Amino acid sequence: MNARFFSLTRLAALLRKELIQMRRDRITFAMMLGIPLLQLMLFGFAINSDPKGLPAALVAPTQDRFTRAMVTALELTGYYRFTHPDASAAEAEALITRGEVSFVVTVPSDFGRRVQRGDAPQILIEADATDPSVASGAISTLGTVASEALLRETGGEAAAAEAAVSRMQVIVHKRYNPEGITQYNIVPGLLGVILQMTMVMMTSMALTREIERGTMENLLSMPATPVEIMLGKVLPYLGVGAVQVVVVLVASKLIFSVPFVGALPLLLLGVFVFVTSLVILGYLISTLARTQMQAMQLTFFFFLPSLLLSGFMFPYRGMPGWAQALGEIFPLTHFLRLIRAIMLKGSDYAGVAQPMAALTLFVAVYAGFALARFRRTLD
Repeated sequence: MNARFFSLTRLAALLRKELIQMRRDRITFAMMLGIPLLQLMLFGFAINSDPKGLPAALVAPTQDRFTRAMVTALELTGYYRFTHPDASAAEAEALITRGEVSFVVTVPSDFGRRVQRGDAPQILIEADATDPSVASGAISTLGTVASEALLRETGGEAAAAEAAVSRMQVIVHKRYNPEGITQYNIVPGLLGVILQMTMVMMTSMALTREIERGTMENLLSMPATPVEIMLGKVLPYLGVGAVQVVVVLVASKLIFSVPFVGALPLLLLGVFVFVTSLVILGYLISTLARTQMQAMQLTFFFFLPSLLLSGFMFPYRGMPGWAQALGEIFPLTHFLRLIRAIMLKGSDYAGVAQPMAALTLFVAVYAGFALARFRRTLD
């Protein structure tokens, strides 16, 4: 072949040049290996659409042998884990409102006497249905499990007791989303996902854009402190986030009819703290990346595990313990708890104090790292 049109030597030289460039661009090379491995680990080990071992509270004033048989049977299904086995009604209400338990099982004080007399006994199971997929598997097994547990406990006792078992009623109350409408769970979460995707990506390119355009020297020559530069970069995007919040909240009400039973000022406060953490995180990423492409790659590397481990796409309770612990390091995890608690449960500040404190901590930590990184790399 004519060397004027194609040369293996020139091609080999170009390939060698590209390999050297890839080796120098360590962030891109790490993304090529890290993202597939991350997806494999998360989808293979962390994701579970049928969560088990869900935390539950037991309200049983008289814990007789029939009550204990019921509780044991529920635990043996694998879906229920009684973390609060002797809760009062008020304590159980607070626990399910804060999201610390997924179920509240209430066994009346006359449950055992009704079984022995042959009356129709009842138990009440309240399920946190803000995420309908979490409670579906656990609820579907209730009737059969409860009847079989009492039948084994009565054994060869009076026929009246066996008749009571056959007439036993398990009353299920799906709290906060009784119809199991998926949009009630997805749409509030979409606010957090949209804000994270846009805020982090836009602000992550704030400094890298200045570096690529060669204007960073002019910025540094100004009599401005690192704090002032950071605020000047991130504050405009808070306005963009405010517009997105209004659009999503209005659409959720007018188009999807998502209930809003909480206080709007409390929700806006939580959104403000969340957006502040995101824009500062984007600024921190911009101090790590040298180009806008690297900033975008780091953003997606953060966005993927956050989306999968936050409880937005898959039930948070269905993940193994290590995955739940990893999910706690992402602001989106805490924001989903906050916005669903306010919009669907009507929680007050005490009910969302924990996720609010976590988001505030993210703001402080991200700001500290961003300022330290800015001084170290750009002074």
